[in-house]
Amino acid sequence: MKNLLIILIFSLLCFNCKSPEARMPESVQSGSFLKASAERNKKLNEREHEQIQDIINSNPEKDYIASESGFWYYYNTKIENDTIQAQFGDVVDFTFDVSTIEGDEIYANTNKTYIMDKEELFTGLREGLKLLKPTETATFIFPSQKAFGYYGDEHKIGTNIPLICEVTLNTITQKND
Repeated sequence: MKNLLIILIFSLLCFNCKSPEARMPESVQSGSFLKASAERNKKLNEREHEQIQDIINSNPEKDYIASESGFWYYYNTKIENDTIQAQFGDVVDFTFDVSTIEGDEIYANTNKTYIMDKEELFTGLREGLKLLKPTETATFIFPSQKAFGYYGDEHKIGTNIPLICEVTLNTITQKND
């Protein structure tokens, strides 16, 4: 009887301590959302590039420059002799107009003071300001990913809107080291 009791206790311990086996997932769709998103973005980029090329081709009198950052621009007013350009931490004062690439005005004659790379400003404009010298004016064409992208500006600019910005850099106040 004693042996039977020991075997019974041992059996209960062995069978009760067994953990349940892991269940395998029924279906896995890894990457399908990312692939679909990448395809949408490629199509959006192609469509915007075509629209921008149409603008450039319809204005052959303008000397458009393709930036390394993925936007296009031309100088309305170019200063040849001044070599100062905005650097990290410099305070720039500029005036700008913003419109859609169809020509619908969004913001007109807006003045802004900005500390280079230390404050919020959409990518394309931040990079464009670094190209300008004081009193220069340039017109930039920004694809949506260089403008406000998917989110817009939460005011007047919607989702995935390419922009045309005419920017005049009024002054640069260099940071004090």
